[in-house]
Order: sequence, then structure tokens, then C-alpha cells
Amino acid sequence: MVSPFDLQGRTALVTGGSKGIGFGMASALIRAGAKVAIAGRNQTDGVQAARQLCEHGGEAHFFQADVTDKAQVDRMVRSVAERFGRIDILVNNAGMNIRKPLLEVEESDWDAVMSTNLKGIFLVGQSVVKQMAAQNSGSIVNVSSVLGGAAMPNQSSYAASKGGVNQLTKVWAAELARFNIKVNAIAPAYIRTPMTEKWLEDPVRYKEIVDSTLMGRVGDVSELAGPVVFLASSASSYMTGHILYVDGGWLAK
Repeated sequence: MVSPFDLQGRTALVTGGSKGIGFGMASALIRAGAKVAIAGRNQTDGVQAARQLCEHGGEAHFFQADVTDKAQVDRMVRSVAERFGRIDILVNNAGMNIRKPLLEVEESDWDAVMSTNLKGIFLVGQSVVKQMAAQNSGSIVNVSSVLGGAAMPNQSSYAASKGGVNQLTKVWAAELARFNIKVNAIAPAYIRTPMTEKWLEDPVRYKEIVDSTLMGRVGDVSELAGPVVFLASSASSYMTGHILYVDGGWLAK
């Protein structure tokens, strides 16, 4: 009997897949049997990440694109579809953060975060859906954040962008069900990655974060493996429009 978590024969595209959460999710998908395309801006990092993913015994390739540029996104998605023949899974992960108090946020800060975290999610999703609708199947996993549903100081642009991701997820679920495309989101709390490591070294900030969670700690990238495979696979075949919080109990506290 085939496991509902088995991704053999499926192709996944993971944006921002060269490092951190994106790389961890790409690793989980390839271990579950998927062929994986990772997309990002940095060619060197992307090629190295794809090489590491292949060490799991699967197939992975890097495709260069800036998710804030529609022409680059469309070209990247076409290249992925041509290389693999189809796109079954999209993990819409590329994102960034600029942490500043409200009175110090520059217009350029706001625009940079919104452009990557919200416009980028929209552009990639729109382009991939053209492929999935033609197939009459697909699974989209948008990467949100616990801060899309909870408040924390100095996170105006980031929290607003992730709240937008949550709403995009629900709207797309409503629109795309007729194409047999399910759309869900993973909303992690703080996950220890190379990008957050230095920030988490601040004892005041670290205490603020762990005091917000029932589990009293930050998460590990490996703890997103099960959730992303679950939402990407047929194991979640009756789920769409759902925001799955992987937050150590943050919202329950």
C-alpha cells in the first residue's frame, strides 16, 4: 500500500530554497520522493544547495529568479515546467524581514518587505497556477508566520505582509478548488536558521520569544519537515484554505 505521504513522481518548486527554512523544506520533499526545483537570486548558493539535495539520492536543480520581478518569475516557472514536464507542488517560501520600530521604518523598508513577502508570493503563485490549472491538479503551500496572526513590536511591515499571505491563501483556495488545486499555508514561530541565529543571540529578544511559547523554546528547521510533506501530499487531500501554525503553542498561550 502506497503511503499518502509518498511524493514519488511529483515535482516540487521551492522558492528561497537555497538556505534556512526553504532548504529544510526542499530536503523534506526530496526525501519523500519528489523531484525538487529550488529558485532564488544567488546562483552560487543555489547550485550548491541543489548539489546537497542530490546527496539524498533524488533529483534537484536550481533556477535563478528574483521573485519580485514578473518577467524573471514567468521565465523561471516555464523553465521548471520544461525541465520536469509539470509542477505538482509549490512551496512559496521566499521572504525577508527588516525589524524596526514604527517611527523608524523607512518607506524603502516597507516596500522591500512587501515586495518580497507579498508581491513575490503573488507573482510566483499566479505563474505556477497557470501550469497547475492545465494539469487540473496541484498543491500550493504558502509560507506565512505566527506574526500573521499575533502581534510583536518592531514588526510592522513583516506582520502586515504575512497577514496578507494568510488572506491570499484563503482567497486562492476559494478560486482554485475548481481546478483541483489545494492551497494552504504553514505559519511557523521563530525557527533557528543562519538568518535568525545572530538575532536570537540577544538575551532580551530570546527571552521575549521563548516566553511567548508554551514549549519555551524556538523551533528547529527539521520540525517543519512533517508539516510541509503533509500539506504537499495526498495526506491532506481534504484540506484547503487552512493556516497551519507550527508555533510551539504561541497562539494558544
